Amino acid sequence: MTSWATRRYVKRVQKKGLDLSQLTLLPDGVLMPLRRDVLDPVPELGRMRAEEPVAKLPVPFGLNVWLVTGHAEAKAVLGDAKTFSNDFANLAGMTGTTEENPGGLGFADPPVHTRLRRLLTPEFTMRRLSRLKPGIEEIVSQRLDAIAATDGPADLVEEFALPIPSLVICELLGVPYEDRDEFQHLAVQRFDLFGGAGASLGAISESLEYLLKVVRQQRENPGDGLIGMIIKEHGDEIDDRELAGLADGVLTGGFETTASMLSLGALVLLRDREAFKRVHDDDGAVHGFVEELLRYLTVVQVAFPRFPREDVEIGGVTIGQGDMVLVSLSGVNRDDELGRSLEIFDGTRPPSQHLAFGYGVHRCVGAELARMELRAAYPALVRRFPSMRLAVPVEDLEFRKTSIVYGVEKLPVLVD
Repeated sequence: MTSWATRRYVKRVQKKGLDLSQLTLLPDGVLMPLRRDVLDPVPELGRMRAEEPVAKLPVPFGLNVWLVTGHAEAKAVLGDAKTFSNDFANLAGMTGTTEENPGGLGFADPPVHTRLRRLLTPEFTMRRLSRLKPGIEEIVSQRLDAIAATDGPADLVEEFALPIPSLVICELLGVPYEDRDEFQHLAVQRFDLFGGAGASLGAISESLEYLLKVVRQQRENPGDGLIGMIIKEHGDEIDDRELAGLADGVLTGGFETTASMLSLGALVLLRDREAFKRVHDDDGAVHGFVEELLRYLTVVQVAFPRFPREDVEIGGVTIGQGDMVLVSLSGVNRDDELGRSLEIFDGTRPPSQHLAFGYGVHRCVGAELARMELRAAYPALVRRFPSMRLAVPVEDLEFRKTSIVYGVEKLPVLVD
């Protein structure tokens, strides 16, 4: 049975998860990179990429904010950690916030970032992740059983997309089985911190406090999950709060994003019966299908902000020291440099050098885990329910309006 936390997430967080719509003072042009027409970025984003791949956004309050939409220009920004800083202090200084650094890898620069990532990366190798594969398959199977047992339309968001990554992260971190309902509850609260413009980016959430407790327990008796393995192999190199911050980063980076991919990817399958049939019939088709989905959907629409340490030229444009640079990943992944007809989904397209997971030293450390979940979930879904169809017209679905992580609130389907 899906926990109350998932239902609460659907009602509250999906309506505003990382939602910037409360920034009513911002011109529409600032929010444009976060707007979509169903699954596609609005046409204005493509026009900006074609005409001005590095463009200054019309931000008030005297702030200088640049949007990068070109593929080559994005790689130049994301791949240069020497020139561009991710440090949270830059954001705090630009916006005047007094919030505490939320920790994790996304708001850290080398050498701190280098040290922390070195501790985390070995836990995300395919060799280490392979131990999760049977558990992922079992979690997917259980969620399909729950869908089959639903009386009437089943909501793929609530019954499928949200529980799978939540439970997989429990397995990865080594959260005790008896604590998993509590963990899902705390995960929801963690995301609530990001709801709306007034949300505190740096407040210490209950999830972080819970993970601190887990870290301290595992100092005494390390388990086989990520937390326990880091303690076993690097215990003296990382303190409790840093390790809890890394674990919390795994939660924030791998829960909502994978949930959005699972639900929106299912919608693509429901709208594209040829893709549905290929994934159903051919085990070899799922790899290319997932890569094209990652490119086409790019659910994380904008990368962590970057701040030049000095004046720098990108794409023929000079960006000043301390300005904010935003990379539109959803725009970049439709650049003609990656191929032809990228505004459409093509499940047979050869995998491209998309930037759905970012690029450079800050590329998502959990990329392979996300791929594992998606490759397990989609074939199992279509094979279990070969006649699955939407229970409502696409026009009746409600999508996030201006959210960094794009998603759909509910996805009701009929499976009989």
